[in-house]
Amino acid sequence: MAEQSFDLIVVGGGPGGYVAAIRAAQLGMKAAVVERENLGGICLNWGCIPTKALLRSSEINHLLHNLGQFGFAADNIRFDLAAVVKRSRGVAKQLSSGVAHLLKKNKVAVIDGHAKLAGKHTLVVSKDGKPDQTLKAPHIILATGARARQLPGIEADGKLIWSYREAMVPDMMPKSLLVIGSGAIGIEFASFYRNMGAEVTVVEVMDRVLPVEDAEISAFARKSFEKQGMKIITSAAVKAVKKGAANVTVTVESGGKAQDIVVDRVISAVGIVGNVENLGLEGTGVKVDRTHVVIDEYCRTGEPGVYAIGDIAGPPWLAHKASHEGVICVEKIAGLPVHPLDTKNIPGCTYCMPQVASVGYTEAAAKAAGHEVKVGKFPFIGNGKAIAMGEPEGMIKTVFDAKTGELLGAHMIGAEVTEMIQGYTIARTLESTEAELMHTVFPHPTISEAMHESVLDAYGRAIHF
Repeated sequence: MAEQSFDLIVVGGGPGGYVAAIRAAQLGMKAAVVERENLGGICLNWGCIPTKALLRSSEINHLLHNLGQFGFAADNIRFDLAAVVKRSRGVAKQLSSGVAHLLKKNKVAVIDGHAKLAGKHTLVVSKDGKPDQTLKAPHIILATGARARQLPGIEADGKLIWSYREAMVPDMMPKSLLVIGSGAIGIEFASFYRNMGAEVTVVEVMDRVLPVEDAEISAFARKSFEKQGMKIITSAAVKAVKKGAANVTVTVESGGKAQDIVVDRVISAVGIVGNVENLGLEGTGVKVDRTHVVIDEYCRTGEPGVYAIGDIAGPPWLAHKASHEGVICVEKIAGLPVHPLDTKNIPGCTYCMPQVASVGYTEAAAKAAGHEVKVGKFPFIGNGKAIAMGEPEGMIKTVFDAKTGELLGAHMIGAEVTEMIQGYTIARTLESTEAELMHTVFPHPTISEAMHESVLDAYGRAIHF
């Protein structure tokens, strides 16, 4: 077999892997990425990016059916599902090609195949199931990502029961749909299909939708989703699934009572498992805990010279977390001064309608951590730009430490909040207090003014509500 040597090799070309490789090249290292499927990984090809393209189409469909509030009228509004899907796939393809260009521009070697650890500082790359070449490097970063969790008896079959992949490229628009799981993935698909006209039921085992979000935001979201016509069943479990010729009967139990719900399709969105299989981890110092590789604050595993970043290394399972871990990992290898990643400073975004975004502690988590808190809230109905846009449904909530003024957390729901959350993320990264936020001048008229008012409200100083 052919043999190549590098300073650093990344296994996996997703948002963690390709960013790590490019940063290594910038720092003068001879770097390589081994990728067995598509550059850009799940996020770019089958996750973050194409779903946002689909959701954009569904938002337009919703707007077209509500033109009257803006003084317009249109008849015979319809959509071409194949064209909607084609656009989404085109967006993903364009960006995947862009990643290939970036790697080439930075002189990162891209190697096609499946890489497996084969001794100290060594990888064997296989193609079509056969060993193809040996790669050597003192530093190997595992960035193999994760895949959808499958529930026993509810495994995706690609026909009646969909995983995120089938849900992203539907060959027909179901009239009715049941989504199992109300995390970001489940709710985004529920939002897409509801806004495209399907009757949607969401089943969640926890007592509220979007369970990682602040309780008030979750409650606001549920009311909004139900207003749109979604049916939501919480504290519920799927007990049985019976497939018919063209539909599925789902038995859902909640509050001690069971009901049968007949739908055209089911989407399973119940979490992910790390891609730790067939990586040659056996006999190494790499520890795996519940399908995720255990790392320290600098992404080092228990095996010298082997690191892990992104979804394979545990929550939060977010592309931007993976990218930042890649940079931290490489800069630490290069001997640069590096700050460990504080997961409380990683924003989370859900691109449903209305959008949801947050960073830091929820109110309940802040109290549980021993903080005495001051909480501020401001509704979009008090914001001029939101009303002018026809988007008065939303709110912003901020949580501060009552003694120090530290911004502990920020939580938003409404139009464009996924673009605004970064303001609070920067504030947390800079360790800002309420004083800096109060003295920041927000432009008028913008929805972001509600961010300012929420801070003011926490201290009894809100002006416009």
